[in-house]
Amino acid sequence: MKGMISIIFNVFLLVVFGVSIFVVFWAMVGYPLSLKVLAKIVKLKPLKKNVSCDRTVTVMVVAHNEEKVIREKLENLIETDYPEDKIEFLVASDNSDDRTNEIVEKFISENKGYNIRLYVTKEHKGKTNAQNEAQKTVTSDILVMTDANSMFKKDAVKQLVACFEDEKIAYVTGRLSYYKNDYSSSEAEDTYWEGDLQQRLVESGLFSVTAGNGAIYACRNDLYHDFDPIRCHDSAMPRFYAKRKMRSVYTPDAVAYEKAGETAGDEFKRKVRMNRCILKDMISAFSYLNPFQVSWFAYCYFGHRVCRYNLWLAHIIALLTNVAMVFSFSGIWQIMASVALAGHIAFYLIALFGKITKSKNKIVYLIFYYVMTITAQFVGAYKEATGKSKPIWEKAESTR
Repeated sequence: MKGMISIIFNVFLLVVFGVSIFVVFWAMVGYPLSLKVLAKIVKLKPLKKNVSCDRTVTVMVVAHNEEKVIREKLENLIETDYPEDKIEFLVASDNSDDRTNEIVEKFISENKGYNIRLYVTKEHKGKTNAQNEAQKTVTSDILVMTDANSMFKKDAVKQLVACFEDEKIAYVTGRLSYYKNDYSSSEAEDTYWEGDLQQRLVESGLFSVTAGNGAIYACRNDLYHDFDPIRCHDSAMPRFYAKRKMRSVYTPDAVAYEKAGETAGDEFKRKVRMNRCILKDMISAFSYLNPFQVSWFAYCYFGHRVCRYNLWLAHIIALLTNVAMVFSFSGIWQIMASVALAGHIAFYLIALFGKITKSKNKIVYLIFYYVMTITAQFVGAYKEATGKSKPIWEKAESTR
């Protein structure tokens, strides 16, 4: 009897360890490869465009204490290649208490030939709340949203709006390129981010992207939804529209530029903020995995979001079961478990080495970046579980 219990326990450890490793593999290798295969064997939906600029547009910039960059942002926006009689610019100030509002008002008075408005929230409740409030003053056909520190390419708005030719498209996200010294540089874009963009391109063709980018995106104004302020439009909008059988697409032709974070600390804070609803998303994930309801979105959401956002949990479980296997197994199985555990330890030691030495070696950096990402997920989950997640956050000053 004791031997049977031991066998059942060992099988249980193997299954749990195997599932955890599968989650990691599918998120980082299997799913991206599957999209490359699907792109060759499935007829992707073409993205029809109409660049006639016949729709009215409001470009909303959300800002909280952005006195360092808000004037540059406005100067960037009025250079937009779109008919002046069909576009307005709206700064949604999230109760800024620095010179942001003053700078915007002065810019408006100096540029009366452009339709620029300022909306100020009464309380500082975060980006999504400011968007919810300011949107109620918008009457345009299309609502384009962006951040104060993200600069648009001249035709970015035109390229976003052009994608709404298909009535089934409710949301369009563009391409964010990172730079260090000038807007034409993309050296700061890493392999992780570039791969993510390629996946979005295929997801668009299958049915819908699973997430967008807060620096550059647009939606049909009449389909705008007031989301809980703790939520980000980046992930909430594509899911919301998918359930209504509406598409969210990605166009690499609409480009925004943003200064790359100078420190790993800034990047870590950003990733923690991105994961402030990670536990709720785990619980609600099943409602987006029905292909009969959301088409290809179910497949994409499982690979790109469910597996990706559960990497932190998969790694913890894999490590704990690996340790248990070393002590529970015997013979060749114990040797295999010991080798796997040695690999685990070596992986995290390489990440630690990368953090301490700030190594520029590509492999070391990618391992460090990956471990930083799953650590941020864990911190995000911890903050949510302890009620410390908030809709407001400190901006990364190094990106201003």
